Amino acid sequence: MSVTESVLERLRPDHAPALLAFERENRAYFAASVPDRGDAFFEEAGFAARHRALLDEQEIGTILFHVLVAGDGEILGRFNLIDVDQESGSAELGYRVAEKAAGRGLATATVRELCIRAREEYGLSRLTAVTTLDNGPSRAVLARVGFGAVGSVTLPGDQPGTAYELHLGGSFGREWSGTDS
Repeated sequence: MSVTESVLERLRPDHAPALLAFERENRAYFAASVPDRGDAFFEEAGFAARHRALLDEQEIGTILFHVLVAGDGEILGRFNLIDVDQESGSAELGYRVAEKAAGRGLATATVRELCIRAREEYGLSRLTAVTTLDNGPSRAVLARVGFGAVGSVTLPGDQPGTAYELHLGGSFGREWSGTDS
């Protein structure tokens, strides 16, 4: 795994095998902080069909899926914009990083990169995100990037959580890009 050579890519058909491996390898790790996707999700035929369906939906523009790919082709994380609404300029951010890549600043750096893409490439002006109360690392990533807590939510499985929001206009990103305000 070459973390330093990782690159954020839009999800493509050829990512499917590495993405399924990523999901299988990290299933228990993810299930500790978010609801498990269920056995059917991890079956090869079902996963392939779902992957194709998501790519079709991505073509419409209501979702924008990305994967963080290491130099050797291994997927280190998923970073998604869902419920993309071009009219309001908003989308919801979701992400997950492989257990072996956690704690290295990859989530923070990649969320920042995706926020910049959201503004500059996708024309979005506001992102939202939600996380469970017990997911401290995810809450920390959102805070470091500049998301602010805007309220309480109840997530699947009746898990209490927090909703966050980030406005992408003005000086967003300049504090870590080296650009003057």
